Amino acid sequence: MVLSLKCFKDAGHYSSLYYLIRMIHFKSRTKFYPRTNEEIVRLHVPDDKVKWDVTWTEYAPPSYTSDNIRNQTWADPPIGAEGFNPKWNEIDGNVNRESHQGMYKILNGVPLNIVGRTGLCGRGLLGRWGPNHAADPIVTRWKRNTSNNRELHSVSQKHVLQFVGIQRRDTREWALPGGMVDPGEQVTTTLKREFMEEALNSLGSRSAIQSEKMIDEFFAGGKVIFKGYVDDHRNTDNAWIETVASNFHDEQGTCVGVLPFCAGDDAVNVRWMDVDRNLSLYASHIDLIHRVAELHNCHW
Repeated sequence: MVLSLKCFKDAGHYSSLYYLIRMIHFKSRTKFYPRTNEEIVRLHVPDDKVKWDVTWTEYAPPSYTSDNIRNQTWADPPIGAEGFNPKWNEIDGNVNRESHQGMYKILNGVPLNIVGRTGLCGRGLLGRWGPNHAADPIVTRWKRNTSNNRELHSVSQKHVLQFVGIQRRDTREWALPGGMVDPGEQVTTTLKREFMEEALNSLGSRSAIQSEKMIDEFFAGGKVIFKGYVDDHRNTDNAWIETVASNFHDEQGTCVGVLPFCAGDDAVNVRWMDVDRNLSLYASHIDLIHRVAELHNCHW
């Protein structure tokens, strides 16, 4: 479930707080950190020790920052590096260091994960200290039968919605075709770019140029369904992913719904997938799909 702790507490459901923490901060505490051949192991963080305001004097997690992001021009330098004076909780030049969840804490010059402990400090695989902003385009259409009528699910008797899913190259999990927001880039630009790179693999190609106007118009009509923290395996105590997820719906299936797909960039496969509660998707993506299902009142 993709929700904020603040909204939850405002609702007054204190008795289920630890259940909520587990739901939105579970993959962020996975034992083995991704892409490390199980060499980097998180310190186990029980549900009742996640929140930073819970005293845990013995808490001493290992630290890890991948060599693949050290000294990269698109990544932050180490804390304390000469000339690196980040403005936390602000727009820092072209870099957005604000969180969609609110103000995050700073301890000894380092930002603390806005949801809580993960069992690992450092940046892991992430380029930015603090929030790393992403964008997830959820492109949908109605599933249609051979007569071009919207298809009903045999059990729920609701129309079946489909979305564009990509199979990630790194984990082979199915996911939304999202990615990171470049410094100074508008989220709307990121949403379109990531979809074209990962699902169409056609930026700059003749087919992309021919359909550019249609795609521009389609991606101008999105509806934001979520802004906030993402429960991602890559999160650490000091770096985490937040996203803006927007739904772009092709009601008649005659726009993006008929474009030929071609996996590209970080994807190995791409296809239309039926919206269903039993899907197994990367990170918190199933929760985003659930929100879209509620928006369209379709089969779930």
